[in-house]
Amino acid sequence: MDVSAADFAEARALMVDGQLRPNKVSDPRILKAARELPRELFLPPHLRALAYLDEDVPLGNGRVLMEPLVLARLAQLAAPRPGAKGLVVGAGLGYGAALLAACGVAVTALEEDTTLVAEARAALMHHAPTVRLIAGPLAEGWPAGAPWDIILIEGAVAAIPEALVGQLQIESGRLVTVLQEPGSRRMGRAVLVERTEAGMALRPVFDCATPLLPAFAPKPAFIF
Repeated sequence: MDVSAADFAEARALMVDGQLRPNKVSDPRILKAARELPRELFLPPHLRALAYLDEDVPLGNGRVLMEPLVLARLAQLAAPRPGAKGLVVGAGLGYGAALLAACGVAVTALEEDTTLVAEARAALMHHAPTVRLIAGPLAEGWPAGAPWDIILIEGAVAAIPEALVGQLQIESGRLVTVLQEPGSRRMGRAVLVERTEAGMALRPVFDCATPLLPAFAPKPAFIF
């Protein structure tokens, strides 16, 4: 199905006014970025017609572009500010990284799927050229750039990765993700994680559903 640029612009406005604003997305910078960023161009051509639906868009190999509302609320929970250093883990095709960059964050986007990296590079070059795209294992984060003010894990995790928490700025850094406990059937809770002198502090914020990132899925248990 062919969709015109005007159709996409209308769908983008409806996404902001119908999905985001009525559902607790209030940061004007995130709303402005969501209204202006061509989300469809962060998807392969055959999936672009799905860009503004209120659901995840499957990308293959267990990966998705997160539904607009969940991603926007996670970005808002990260409290982005101009000049902050942000790491997006599991950046996929780069839309979440572009959203934070539009809020003034100096973003490094980390992705381990080589196909996604190649497609993200083209989208980011045109629509978020300040984002630095890195290929590497998601579970390791990017310690070379630490400490981070913001870490956004773009997907669900079975447990909070201690390696990533250790890369947060102490006392002021914020890690946001969806924590999905075993047996929850995709339902999870968006959480805010902070690193303090005393250790990790975690606060559940809202319920949501998104698939587990394969890199952060539970490891199979050995049965003897």
